Amino acid sequence: MILTDYLKSEHDLTWDFAKQCGVENAVIRLPETSDFDITNFSHWEKVYKNFTDFGIKPVIIEPLPNELHDHIKAGDEKRDECIQKVILMLEYMDKLDIRTLCFNFMAHIGWLRTSSDIKERGNAEVTGFDLKDFTPNGKKITQNELWENYEYFIKKVIPYAEKYNIKLALHPDDPPLEKLGDVERIMISFDNIKRAINIVDSPNLGVTMCQACYLMMGEDLYDVIPKLKDKIFFIHFRNVTGNKFKFHETFHDNGEIDMADIMRLYKKLGINVPIRVDHVPLMAGEMQETAGYTALGRLYAIGYLKGIMESIYGRIRD
Repeated sequence: MILTDYLKSEHDLTWDFAKQCGVENAVIRLPETSDFDITNFSHWEKVYKNFTDFGIKPVIIEPLPNELHDHIKAGDEKRDECIQKVILMLEYMDKLDIRTLCFNFMAHIGWLRTSSDIKERGNAEVTGFDLKDFTPNGKKITQNELWENYEYFIKKVIPYAEKYNIKLALHPDDPPLEKLGDVERIMISFDNIKRAINIVDSPNLGVTMCQACYLMMGEDLYDVIPKLKDKIFFIHFRNVTGNKFKFHETFHDNGEIDMADIMRLYKKLGINVPIRVDHVPLMAGEMQETAGYTALGRLYAIGYLKGIMESIYGRIRD
């Protein structure tokens, strides 16, 4: 298993904590500023060099930038232009040896929480979702439209993913509900995920195993992980409690998933892919810019994940 952390492209405290924890590989978010041109390879090289000069190698891009993906998921007039830019991204990723792209297909509403201050252990604050607190945003799309847009996208990009040896790792919908207001969702069950990754027959189309999303779908992780084992390209190591209508994040050692036992399952199945912690608590004395992505909570979670990995795989050596 390849230990990674999720890092923005601008150096911040999480870079230092990751490096100090022994993390040598990164899942990176590309810059979303006006001075970054996604079609300019020299801009990519600069981002990549900033990481490698710091001693961390980018191995995954997450997410597919919203400036492209929003149009692709909605199937609007900019879709084809954006798909061409995605194809160019795949070429650039190949040049930089970044082999995986994590993407989702949640149109109009991405991963969603209705609260960011739920009290967890020791009054740490976590994010949560409660359907009764959700307010529709006025957008509308149907499941049929989403399936059509997804199939169109995948059939356009998969030949290039294969050409450039890039793995496309589909993340499930979060929360995995059939609809949020008039916005319908499709990546909400194992059967639908299976349908999605079988739209084309390709070794380069698979999944991001976000453990908590599959649990909130109502799926049995001990059933779906073995069924998907050859298609798991990336793992989000995350824990929760509740159900898809009302749930909240937890400390990684305090939710419904037995995290050590799930890691034993990955080892038993021979799954050896990048893994990162996800959605962490806000801990005492810390301020948060993005709920679920604070530095101290991740520091704890990385230590917990690394301890589990070393107890099962032995000492981690990249």
